[in-house]
Amino acid sequence: MQFKLFEKSVYTARRSVLKKNIENGLILFLGNEESSINYRDNWYPFRQDSTFLYYFGLNSAGLSALIDADSGDEIIFGNDLTIDDIVWTGPQPSVREMAAAVGVHNSAAANGLKTYINKALESKRKIHIIPPYRPENKIKIAGLLNITINEIDNQVSVPLIKAIVNQRSYKEACEVEEMDKASAISADMHMAAMYFAKPGMKEFEVVAKVKEVAFANHADISFSPIVTIHGETLHNVYSGNTIHEGQLLLCDAGASNDMQYAGDLTSTYPVGKKFTTQQKDVYGIVLNAHNTAVAMLKPGVLFRDVYYAAAQKIVEGMQSLGIMKGHAGEAVAAGAHALFFQCGLGHMIGLDVHDMEDLGEPYVGYNDVIKKSTQFGIKSLRLGRHLEPGFTLTVEPGVYCIPALMDQWKAERKFESFINYEALETLRNFGGIRVEEDFLITNTGAKLLGKKLPMTVAEIEAIRGA
Repeated sequence: MQFKLFEKSVYTARRSVLKKNIENGLILFLGNEESSINYRDNWYPFRQDSTFLYYFGLNSAGLSALIDADSGDEIIFGNDLTIDDIVWTGPQPSVREMAAAVGVHNSAAANGLKTYINKALESKRKIHIIPPYRPENKIKIAGLLNITINEIDNQVSVPLIKAIVNQRSYKEACEVEEMDKASAISADMHMAAMYFAKPGMKEFEVVAKVKEVAFANHADISFSPIVTIHGETLHNVYSGNTIHEGQLLLCDAGASNDMQYAGDLTSTYPVGKKFTTQQKDVYGIVLNAHNTAVAMLKPGVLFRDVYYAAAQKIVEGMQSLGIMKGHAGEAVAAGAHALFFQCGLGHMIGLDVHDMEDLGEPYVGYNDVIKKSTQFGIKSLRLGRHLEPGFTLTVEPGVYCIPALMDQWKAERKFESFINYEALETLRNFGGIRVEEDFLITNTGAKLLGKKLPMTVAEIEAIRGA
């Protein structure tokens, strides 16, 4: 086969657990289709649905599967290639052969799925689905269930979502090995960029170096890289600026390895050889927040508390520069820290760079007891629940100086007891800093995934000055 698989027993065991957790009904899994860019046969790079990959491992387009939770039967649907297809693709395994490779004993043509679903509907059996995110799969589900696209949300199975999250959240040893590889490639991507970037280059030249390392390791990118001198824009994928001496370059990039597991790292460094004094001061604040958060990682810790601890370190750092004032803990409780720290501290990572985000943050990062906040800043925290062994997550504090936000808060005289708006002007054109690493929660603490990036000022300046 042209894609890698875990041992067959991995997939059969996963499906066995799922069947025990979903007591009755049919469980429907739709794999992804090829998606056209500008005409039918010019496709975006194919990416299989992650939940389909988790339970079936087959990284081929046009597949779907059913699991009968009552009988235990499993079946994969898809169409074998015709000779017209083989002319373009070469010989490929049949659907039956692919199914057998992952321990599924039954297979059928793609159009047979409708027959199975119709029988279930006639018998008034429960059909469990997860939220579709691809338009073509929304259309397919609507047709299978004889409903409109707008009615799909009402058919989504919360028990299935919770059962999947409960499995995928705890990474198996084979998964951790793959995530180590993905994070290690990600670190190599960052190191290459850190050595490569020079004043006068375009941001896209550094992006090219980042992608080159991923592709040279038989990997892909886990998301569109963010390589920017405007680090204050959280998800800035524009890369047409020229980078100059005195600016900071923020690089947020990760690899998706050949088993589709993701890495996600961020590094920030001077375009020139050294940080300015102000850049060094603010970088030190972010690094201190990061180290504080990492030191707290262990089972039983509420990640929301880790976020608050990192936020307080950012406030204390800004107080040391005369930009914030008052009681640091009270400032964080009120939300004043969000002038600089608008995003969350981290997220689950695995087969998705934001793992299982298609299933919904309330189920992945939170639960029935720990609910997501609506307060500006912490509302962007994707993970807030207690940490458990087997969780894999990112830690990524930052300081982002957004002029429009500064102006709005100043005009509203917001948090004047905590913010020195006159001193704040010194950071108007500062930009942004983020550092990020990937971790596995162990039985006693946390383990870094992949390789350690240089993170101290001295380490980074040694590389930038080389």
